Amino acid sequence: MKVIGINGSARKDGNTAIIIGRVFDELKKKGIETEMIQLAGNNIQGCIGCGGCFKNQNNQCVFQNDIINKCIAKMIEADGIILGSPVYFGDVSANMKAFLERVGMVASANNALFKHKVGAAVVAVRRGGAIHAFNTMNYFLHYMQMYLVGGTYWNMVYGKEIGEVEKDAEGMQNMKSIGENMALLLEKIAK
Repeated sequence: MKVIGINGSARKDGNTAIIIGRVFDELKKKGIETEMIQLAGNNIQGCIGCGGCFKNQNNQCVFQNDIINKCIAKMIEADGIILGSPVYFGDVSANMKAFLERVGMVASANNALFKHKVGAAVVAVRRGGAIHAFNTMNYFLHYMQMYLVGGTYWNMVYGKEIGEVEKDAEGMQNMKSIGENMALLLEKIAK
């Protein structure tokens, strides 16, 4: 089994990567392979509604100049998908939003590519807006007909500077719970 984590932060290896990594720790304990794709350094444009993915139906966006099609291919192969974003002005990052638009359209155009996969959304936040960002990613997972994994609280961890999220004991414990719950669900589905 394999889980792909999509890190929507503009900071590579920042707080969002740390919290996805904490979920991964629990998955690895159960022998589940993990891979993180970091959107940092990629300039991802939003969907322009051209309909090319509906015309071509080849599991790809017509735009080949960014990381989106690589992400889609890895997500198709994965059993589980974790979406992670920091909060930027009360919502997910611009790259995560563009990612959701483009990947969502391709998945919809190609017979619900991620249907029945296991998914979770996690949020790194300084202060406010976490619930809205969490909802944005959950709406995507829900629309993709995925099985959503919860934790012991809303899937958010507080911290501003890189590494500060590790001081949020409750939030990091929740990431551990998400990993445990995702592993359990993946194992049950695999039976």
